[in-house]
Amino acid sequence: MKTTVSILFAIVILYATTSFSQSTQLFAEIGNLKLVNGSKIENCVIGYRTFGKLNNDSSNAIIFPTWFEGTTNEVGRLIQKYTFLDTTKYFIIAIDALGNGVSSSPSNYNVYKIKSFPDITIRDMVNSQYVLVTKYLKLNHLFAAVGGSLGGMQVLEWSVEYPAFISKIVSYVSTPKVSIYDRLWTSTQLDIIENGKKYGETEQEIRKTLAKLMAGFARTPDYMIEKINEEEFDNYLKSFDKEYSRVFTLDDYYAQLKAISTHNIYSDFNNSVEETVKYIKAKMFLIISETDLLVNPTEPKKFAELSNSKFLLLKNNCGHLAVTCEMDKCREEIAKFLNE
Repeated sequence: MKTTVSILFAIVILYATTSFSQSTQLFAEIGNLKLVNGSKIENCVIGYRTFGKLNNDSSNAIIFPTWFEGTTNEVGRLIQKYTFLDTTKYFIIAIDALGNGVSSSPSNYNVYKIKSFPDITIRDMVNSQYVLVTKYLKLNHLFAAVGGSLGGMQVLEWSVEYPAFISKIVSYVSTPKVSIYDRLWTSTQLDIIENGKKYGETEQEIRKTLAKLMAGFARTPDYMIEKINEEEFDNYLKSFDKEYSRVFTLDDYYAQLKAISTHNIYSDFNNSVEETVKYIKAKMFLIISETDLLVNPTEPKKFAELSNSKFLLLKNNCGHLAVTCEMDKCREEIAKFLNE
């Protein structure tokens, strides 16, 4: 079983056998990005990749922001290997979220360390994407936005930050607001990083501890017991002794996790779900995992009900990775929603 953190937040994907003719890594230099907290990212750079062809009236564009630790290279594999979205029908713009090690992040910001990377929020990620889409890709409207986990948080943030800009939004295994339960595990991981650095642990050892913790949260207890037998457990533990991503570093991990810990699209609406949904114009489709231990399903279910959104409730034992266990069903329901 793979144990990197990215598989814990992403769809389990393999390299596609088809050509990646449109998956070249592209970058947009968007200048100084002002952040929600008043600071700024100087000379901000956003990575992206495109798939499919933009039609004549630019009405088929879809953005797909990355999940936690994910990159657009991995989004590309999902799209092309599993035809998660139809590239013959849609022009898909996969976007590297701030802090993922490709776009501006602690690991690549000011390599001489003269200045530190400022704290970011999910709204900052969305604002940087808006500049990319409007200023560099010259689009004044998007047909849809699709995202999972952290990517789903971003597309839900789009729905309130730029309510008239996107017609349809698909958010899977995500939430409009992190719950108290979600904040418990995020704060625990932030403490592990801070204390690990304080007491001189290596990045490798800290990442190993984080990965083991996340492995326990990403799936359900029943799934783990079913899939890993007693004889395999020692080898399973040894699988965490590996080299972790050099692109998405521990500092990047900390930055994105901190952004997740404060996620709340209701914050500008008196923390009211009812007030927030009145402001949203996009048609919404939420895929929710009933057994999710990383993103508690209570808040997205409440949001889906009060916003009259279409939703699909998965009840398998795969936890946060529920979509991987019902890939065909989810892909078909997303296609149906986009075609309506």
